[in-house]
Amino acid sequence: MTSWSTSRRTVLFAAAALTTAGCGSDGGEEGDAVTDTPEAPEGTGSAEPPEGDGEALARTSDIPVGGGTVFRDEKVVVTQPTAGEFKAFSAVCTHQGCLVNKVADGTIDCPCHASKFRVTDGSVVTGPATRPLPAERITVSGETISLA
Repeated sequence: MTSWSTSRRTVLFAAAALTTAGCGSDGGEEGDAVTDTPEAPEGTGSAEPPEGDGEALARTSDIPVGGGTVFRDEKVVVTQPTAGEFKAFSAVCTHQGCLVNKVADGTIDCPCHASKFRVTDGSVVTGPATRPLPAERITVSGETISLA
């Protein structure tokens, strides 16, 4: 093997590593919530969690009917498929581990390779993902949605 071949492989390997390292970025700031409405909450929730429950994410009124909100810090997306029905899923795409970045038109969308998942059950609408988003546990107490 010549030194030219080794150097060329090293450069190609480094370029590939740099290309894949940026795969999960969507350009947003960490901790921002992303929804399908311009009046979206920050994702931190203003309500205190009920005694004994997990971390408060949002108020029920913060989650749009037919849409949802992505909570990046918690790596969870909360949806409200129909009025008063709340679901939660992992925000980590099952294709290559990117974080989903928005909920729009009835789907949870991944910016990396355009996978889309249903807000109703996390199932795949459009690949390349082949597995649904795993369900996450939340509790709804009054107007507060918390991680369970």
